[in-house]
Amino acid sequence: MQHIAPFIVMIALLITIAVIITRLLNYRLKKQIINAGRIDEHVVDRLFKPSGFPADLLKWGLLLFFGGLGLVVLEFIPYRGDESPLPYGLEAIFIAAGFLLYYVIVRKEKQ
Repeated sequence: MQHIAPFIVMIALLITIAVIITRLLNYRLKKQIINAGRIDEHVVDRLFKPSGFPADLLKWGLLLFFGGLGLVVLEFIPYRGDESPLPYGLEAIFIAAGFLLYYVIVRKEKQ
C-alpha cells in the first residue's frame, strides 16, 4: 500500500490541476464573448447560468462509489484469487448497479 500512495496522490493532484485550468479557461472564454461586442441579455444569462442537473458528475460519482463498495465487499468474501472468476463478476455486478441507479435517477429527473 505504501508503494501505491504516491501514485494516488499524483493522480489526484493532476485531476485537481486539470479542473482548475478548465474552470479558468471557461471563465476567460465567457469574458471574451461578453467583451467582444453587443450580445443579447438572454445569451449572457445562458452563459452564467449553471447547468440544471450535473448528470455527468453524478454518473462518475456513483460508478466510483459502487466500484469501491464492490472492492470492500470482496475483502470479506473468501475466494482463491488465482482460480476464481468471483472478483470480476462481483465487481461487474456492483458497477452495473451503479449504472442502473444512475439511469433511474436521470430518468426520474427528466420526468
